[in-house]
Amino acid sequence: MGRLFAGTPFDIPPQCDFCDQLQSECTCSAKEKEARAEAELRESKRLPPEKQRAKVRTEKRKGKRTVTLVTGLADEANDLPELLARLQTRCGTGGSVDRKRSEILIQGDHRPAVIEALQELGFEAG
Repeated sequence: MGRLFAGTPFDIPPQCDFCDQLQSECTCSAKEKEARAEAELRESKRLPPEKQRAKVRTEKRKGKRTVTLVTGLADEANDLPELLARLQTRCGTGGSVDRKRSEILIQGDHRPAVIEALQELGFEAG
């Protein structure tokens, strides 16, 4: 079965959505197309920082260690690993992301610096 308008002035050959080449000349692999589609889906679920509220608190862990927790940010609506990297750079310390609970953990008591960094990024933090 041919295209709907084949042979008419309205006949526009199908193009790849990612590389804008004709589908017959497209060099995108199936993995690349799948990765790009997943990235677009992730971006469509993102919320702007102004519409999110981050809760920042400190917590004592065993061994008298203190961590700063950032909660209230949905994993689907944010790129938590990227946000963690920015906060780690700002505080000069290590940390991790708990994807099950959608939490960011920063080693040490860095509550004021984390709140300031989140506010600079546009989040409502407190």
